[in-house]
Amino acid sequence: MGRKLAECLSGRGVIFLRGPLGAGKTTLVRGLLNACGHVGSTKSPTYTIVEPYQVESRKFYHFDLYRIADPEELEYMGFRDYLDEEALCLIEWPEKGADFLPGADLEITLAYEDGARRISFEFENLAWKDKFCQLVGSKLEQVD
Repeated sequence: MGRKLAECLSGRGVIFLRGPLGAGKTTLVRGLLNACGHVGSTKSPTYTIVEPYQVESRKFYHFDLYRIADPEELEYMGFRDYLDEEALCLIEWPEKGADFLPGADLEITLAYEDGARRISFEFENLAWKDKFCQLVGSKLEQVD
């Protein structure tokens, strides 16, 4: 799925990744980065909070807010500076950032149901949604 997303996400933006521990949020980010041309490891930023990646001229910031105790911690780490750049910001555990985070261009929710993974999408960026729907067509049950 990360590979398919990579084909339709252009320019800067914010993506929220929701789901329980082990649902596949970092794996989805890994697939997206690899499809964009990233070579090397893609690690979870659970302890570092953010992992930066540059693929050619494109910047990506992978955040994991799981260990954030107070949304103000994002202010101290200069979070707004990341948003000001021409970059794609992928944010795991956005609920930990409460009202400090901007709205997302795309919210992805991963869950387990009946022994299988389920993924759902809520697009605010309609250009991304149109490209995504063209790529996956009727392969998905529903695209929100």
